[in-house]
Amino acid sequence: MILVTGGAGFIGANFVLDWLAGCDEPVLNLDALTYAGNRESLASLEGDARHVFVQGDITDRALLDTLFARHNPRAIVHFAAESHVDRSIHGPGAFMKTNVEGTYTLLEAARAHWTSLSADAKAAFRFHHVSTDEVYGSLSAGEPAFVETHAYEPNSPYSASKAASDHLVRAWHHTYGLPVVTTNCSNNYGPYHFPEKLIPLMIINALAGKPLPVYGDGQQVRDWLYVKDHCTAIREVLSRGRIGETYNIGGWNEKPNIEIVQTVCALLDEMRPDPAGPYARLITYVTDRPGHDRRYAIDARKIERELGWRPAETFESGIRKTVQWYLDHADWVAHVQSGAYRDWVATNYAGREAAP
Repeated sequence: MILVTGGAGFIGANFVLDWLAGCDEPVLNLDALTYAGNRESLASLEGDARHVFVQGDITDRALLDTLFARHNPRAIVHFAAESHVDRSIHGPGAFMKTNVEGTYTLLEAARAHWTSLSADAKAAFRFHHVSTDEVYGSLSAGEPAFVETHAYEPNSPYSASKAASDHLVRAWHHTYGLPVVTTNCSNNYGPYHFPEKLIPLMIINALAGKPLPVYGDGQQVRDWLYVKDHCTAIREVLSRGRIGETYNIGGWNEKPNIEIVQTVCALLDEMRPDPAGPYARLITYVTDRPGHDRRYAIDARKIERELGWRPAETFESGIRKTVQWYLDHADWVAHVQSGAYRDWVATNYAGREAAP
């Protein structure tokens, strides 16, 4: 059995579904079910004995100790995190608690479990920490993409909290010998993405005829990774990655935000035309968020060189699948748009008059 933390969130749920589609090894899924955790994303696993779901918090050491003792997982895949930059600006405390204190608590529980194992089981055990490219800071237009040895320069409360968690994982390996691997991924997109993030927000707002808010000039550049490609990469690193190493996972798709929004609009024009006119008419430039990083770019040659992994999807194929998924799953979208989500959108965009 493997333990997956945050397995009802966007990437975590996709990973759990992918894992159980590819093998019969059970998953112990621990998720606090905060605003972005959604059991409905795992509805296809209801009644599946291979999926054991526990609602709980990674800061709860007693719960973690009980789960380790009862289920004896051979590996941990640690997704659980607060992950939205805008939310971290409005409320950084939750990011410190989950991403820093939570990772520390999980590491200590994992270390206690690991030290109790037999020699063979200790050698086979893995703690896979899932992190982000945002810990590396921001790049200018001509700079080389982030490699695994790039200096950490986090610029938001979110990325600072993830950088701290990365350092904790590294320290627990070097100090205590805990067998860890870390992956730093670029921007994910795909099914089950909570609709506060750029791509699902644009799809859902467009279909509702609402403004499509674009920060600043829309020229912030990100590398885009289809979530199912990310899942296959994690499986490879968990299985064959070198202990103590970090692997960058990227999609080789650097694009400015405004191009992403225009692509979504064009696909919706094709798949679900609006009698009122092209969806691009809804694009609205708004005041940029504080400290907005200009460019992220991932150099994913290490994972390709060592493990033979490359993304299967191009951005063109992945974004088409993503838009189609949202068109086909209107019920999921409606259910996830709770009152708390609507309150958050109102808070974040309140006072952001149209940018000049």
